[in-house]
Amino acid sequence: MWKNIIQSKAELRELLGEPSELAQNKVIDRLDEHCRNFIAQSPFVLLGTSGISGRGDVSPRGDAPGFVKVVNEKHLVIPERPGNKRVDSLQNILENPQVGLLFFIPGLGETLRINGKAVILKDPELLETMAVNKKVPLLGIGVEAEECFIHCAKAFKRSQLWEPESWPEKAALPSAARMIKAHADLEKMTEAELEDRLQKGYEQKLY
Repeated sequence: MWKNIIQSKAELRELLGEPSELAQNKVIDRLDEHCRNFIAQSPFVLLGTSGISGRGDVSPRGDAPGFVKVVNEKHLVIPERPGNKRVDSLQNILENPQVGLLFFIPGLGETLRINGKAVILKDPELLETMAVNKKVPLLGIGVEAEECFIHCAKAFKRSQLWEPESWPEKAALPSAARMIKAHADLEKMTEAELEDRLQKGYEQKLY
């Protein structure tokens, strides 16, 4: 299907060139005070994983700013809140511990990228410190940071993601209930029933 495919790093570099000295040198191997401050203000992170087969997955994690706990300059913990129980990310981590994190702060174009090795934690003493509404997460994702660096804002400026005047009208947005009904082939459930189920889950099962 595809034509004119890049097949080597040399071919890629010939086309795009080499990164600047700044881009190469901005990577550190620890969570310094700047990384900690960024994480403390971030309510949202994307978690990238891949299983032993190489199949990749990206999953969102979000809560109040600072929900990701920095333990020390090398380690952080992401609480595992209730979800749909597919646990794609967790199963991938069991097969391949390498993960990538992308932290967001609303209104800020720059993001924080952290790459490292992950484990699945069930340490009650640690997880109790991450309770919300007296509900303690059953598990946490512990990450040992290997690479930490700030990522520029070009993607956000091009997409205008943080600019409300660029947002589409809500009525024009995709319907999650309609998509799930079609993808899961739910003939016996109406779109309205599925929408009600989703909303109840959002209201009652966040923690």
